[in-house]
Amino acid sequence: MDYKKAGVDIEAGYKSVELMKKHIASTMRSEVLTDIGGFSGAFSMEAFKKMEQPTLVSGTDGVGTKLKVAFEMDKHDTVGIDCVAMCVNDIACAGGEPLFFLDYIACGKNEPEKIASIVSGVAEGCRQSDAALIGGETAEMPGFYPVDEYDLAGFAVGVVDRKDMITGKTIAAGDVLVGIASSGIHSNGYSLVRKVFEMKKESLNKTYESLGGKSLGETLLTPTIIYVKALRSVKEGGVTIKGCSHITGGGFYENIPRMLPEGVRAQIKADSYEIPPIFEMLAKDGDIAREMMYNTYNMGIGMMLAVDAKDADKTVELINQSGQKGFIVGEIVSGDKGVTLI
Repeated sequence: MDYKKAGVDIEAGYKSVELMKKHIASTMRSEVLTDIGGFSGAFSMEAFKKMEQPTLVSGTDGVGTKLKVAFEMDKHDTVGIDCVAMCVNDIACAGGEPLFFLDYIACGKNEPEKIASIVSGVAEGCRQSDAALIGGETAEMPGFYPVDEYDLAGFAVGVVDRKDMITGKTIAAGDVLVGIASSGIHSNGYSLVRKVFEMKKESLNKTYESLGGKSLGETLLTPTIIYVKALRSVKEGGVTIKGCSHITGGGFYENIPRMLPEGVRAQIKADSYEIPPIFEMLAKDGDIAREMMYNTYNMGIGMMLAVDAKDADKTVELINQSGQKGFIVGEIVSGDKGVTLI
């Protein structure tokens, strides 16, 4: 008896590392002090000494049951983007610039090519957010995970000068809400998605005119948008972002109030932007009530900003210039903290 016969292939682990090295190398920043394959990752903070109060911000998250779609489609090169996005978007909400990222992959069987494909997506997410992939772990756990399944999670660290943190404390009635478009469902609510749509390859490969000619599976696997560069563009354009909310699980009703102080309410015009057709399809096929859709999904807005009314048009312009799509979607009014859809 040996470790391989017990289900853990150390040689496959070595091969996985070799295959992922080129992807990891593409994310390096000058501050990274360690090479791939060490026991830990080191990152110099020397460049941030000029900040008055350099403050670290962090985020950790996973991809959730969206992975089940990847398993059925046997497509693994985009879920890593989702994993990075879920972490770095939270950091960006606080005004932080992502610095580095670490991933964790747990699998039933280490298939080096599949692991490398997953990491290629993680590396792409890191490149999109200018974060270095400085470490990670691939755990082969036979008997705990099915041989053809895995879980994926990550952890990110960023930095912001304390005076530039986005806290929401100064949000006041009269401020304007600017939304940045999502790419679709992103990485939340897939347990409900999997109850509505049949998770079989034949069904997932079916194309729909309403989805722009794309298949259902392709649409569901569309990666989460990373908003780091869009928010950086707004900041560098001279706009003060008073509040910022990453619209994840819990949709509008849970996430938007997280950026609001007491005494104000978000009032949002539901028809002020285009809702991706996948949400209409999901609501119709699943007989899901409108309120439940907005309480579960991003409904086409992946990031919500609160800015001074005089900065609203400029904010939209800066977002559009960054390559994302911005919309004025509502305003802040006096009232109990919460969200009103009109």
